[in-house]
Amino acid sequence: MGERALRGTRLGATSYENDRNTDLAPRQEVSYTCPKGHRFEVPLAAEAEIPATWECRMCGATAVRVDGEQPESKKVKPPRTHWDMLLERRSIEDLEEVLNERLAVLRAQRRKSA
Repeated sequence: MGERALRGTRLGATSYENDRNTDLAPRQEVSYTCPKGHRFEVPLAAEAEIPATWECRMCGATAVRVDGEQPESKKVKPPRTHWDMLLERRSIEDLEEVLNERLAVLRAQRRKSA
């Protein structure tokens, strides 16, 4: 009998529950504006921590809250280059000495091949 009752229904595709007698969680709507001027609202739970930034729905840029504080800019550490790391290990005099040694080796190889 159970097999006949479910025949013809799409299991999992359709919910037979209704929204009657259910209470939705309290919500708040937070407004954001992106640098391109798009303004949109995001529904969040009332007890949720409200983020200072949100991705714009229209263009994907970083939008900030309309009525909130601006996000604090983080101190960005400049990227270390190969030259910076080299100077941590050797002085300029050492580097000039190594360069002269390598140039001498290259010049000697050229003389042999010519």
